[in-house]
Amino acid sequence: MTPPANRPWRQSNSPKKAGVAVGRLKVVETEKGRYLSARKVSRGQATMQLLKSILPEVILAIPFPKSMRWADMTIQFARPIQSLVALYGTKVVAFTLGGRIKSGRHSLGHMFMSPGKIAIESPEAYAAKLAEANVIVDIAQRRQMTAEAVAEAARGIGGTVLPDEELLDIVTNLVEIPVATAGRFDEMFLEVPKEILITAMREHQKYFAVVDDQGQLMPGFIAVNNTRTRDMNLVATGHERVLRARLSDARYFYQADIKVPMEDWVEKLKRVLFQAKLGSMHDKMTRVKTLAAWLADAINPAEKEKVSRAAHLCKADLVSQVVGEFANLQGIMGRTYAQVAGEPADVAAAIEEHYRPTHSGGQLPETETGVILAIADKIDSICGCFSVGLIPTGAADPYALRRQSIGILQMMRSRNIGIAMSELVEKGVSLFAGVSNRPVAETVDAVLAFLNARLARLLADDGLSKDVIAAVMGASANHIPDIQRRAAALEQLKGKPDFEPLAAAFKRVENILKKASSEAATAIDPARFDQPAENTLYAACQSVTEKVIGQLTTGDLEGALATIATLRDPVDAFFTDVMVMAEDTAVRGNRLALLSAISAIFGQIADFSQIST
Repeated sequence: MTPPANRPWRQSNSPKKAGVAVGRLKVVETEKGRYLSARKVSRGQATMQLLKSILPEVILAIPFPKSMRWADMTIQFARPIQSLVALYGTKVVAFTLGGRIKSGRHSLGHMFMSPGKIAIESPEAYAAKLAEANVIVDIAQRRQMTAEAVAEAARGIGGTVLPDEELLDIVTNLVEIPVATAGRFDEMFLEVPKEILITAMREHQKYFAVVDDQGQLMPGFIAVNNTRTRDMNLVATGHERVLRARLSDARYFYQADIKVPMEDWVEKLKRVLFQAKLGSMHDKMTRVKTLAAWLADAINPAEKEKVSRAAHLCKADLVSQVVGEFANLQGIMGRTYAQVAGEPADVAAAIEEHYRPTHSGGQLPETETGVILAIADKIDSICGCFSVGLIPTGAADPYALRRQSIGILQMMRSRNIGIAMSELVEKGVSLFAGVSNRPVAETVDAVLAFLNARLARLLADDGLSKDVIAAVMGASANHIPDIQRRAAALEQLKGKPDFEPLAAAFKRVENILKKASSEAATAIDPARFDQPAENTLYAACQSVTEKVIGQLTTGDLEGALATIATLRDPVDAFFTDVMVMAEDTAVRGNRLALLSAISAIFGQIADFSQIST
């Protein structure tokens, strides 16, 4: 800190912060003045000593979804640690984990195919040495080997592998060296919906499904083993025996389910909890049905009957036996059971689609019925959780409210749904008046702020600059497609050479209005104008206002911005020739009213004061 002129230095806590005695401080002259300085020397440590202290911490800090302890060890890891290789060049970095596991240069080969210790001379030799012992340590290489082995096995039975990148990642991390084998199952199981068969193979057994050249499921599968045996046919037979039991159970569950009317399941939802404070799944279904019908009236009344029916059945499959066994088939089985029951095609499709998108970047609903139902379901979850204080914090978002809010915004953008977000949120929050622990208006504001934060992120992902996003949302964030169009148009105008003076002129208008905010608003009286610049600006304001209204009505945002840009010259002339804050209160009020009208024109597009210039 620079001391005031002709004043002594004051004693501060600077020596304490630097960890040195006051006598070791020096005064240095800089371009910004005189500063106290302290010099400290930190001596380095030998690399080997640093590694001995750093590596144990790094190893035990590796995060896993689930960790375990073993024997009487106090440390945790994904699996029991059998050996620990730590080399710096050709030398061993000696340390101990958990008091008993010592580092060294020996690793272990494949448990069955190459058992025994392997000496590693240097880090460069590690991967090659273990590959010789049937352990592929490079994850990318092992993944590629797994994909090739699975594809080759599928070709061997006349098909191709059903793409499943997530399963490929899982299997890659389950084996040390991939050995694929093909198996078959009885064709009678193909009577069961393919989603059930694929899920049974995937979830329980980690098997890959096989399809023919038409994309139809074949009665075959690919299993990836961690061991190569002399008789792989025997291995395939074992897999087939296990899978048959799984598929038999799945077939039984499905056949039992299709005998039950979906209305019976709807009634059973009363005994399924959605959330302790928000009631049962039946309660949620009832709210979603109300919201969906309201949305249909606003978006497309012709969809109301289908939307209401789909909403009534959308959670029914949660109590089916198949979904009880395979939870990830919720919605998919609802669509299947609705088709079997003879429900309209859009109703059946919407039951599945209302869960979309199921992940970031996931597929959106394809039917309008599905879109309306999906928005209703997600806004209910968001408004409900906010009403009872279940608000995402940091990385914690147990009800996936961030993903659901992004899904709502993406659907509104893709379908050009211009319903006012404030009305939608108010309707959603109103359904929780009986259980909410906070004022309705407060909850509505919190939900809108949450949605706006997600919208700003989406716009930034589209490549729009932060100041443009803040400007358009500062003017209005109520109609999602309109925000997108205004932001794109403003971004385009911002790149033009005459934009900066225009934005500066608007900021000047806003600054004057803010300073005069305590003065009562008045109507513009042209008779009080006594400067030509006032009349010129007033005429331009009337002309531009009328033209901009017409352009905004037709959606010509680029044209509206171009029209607004014509105000630059008359605004500049006004500020050059006119004293806005005149002593005469009537004249001053009239001029402020004119500036307010100019501000209102700009404000239909964006809050230009947010633009960086």
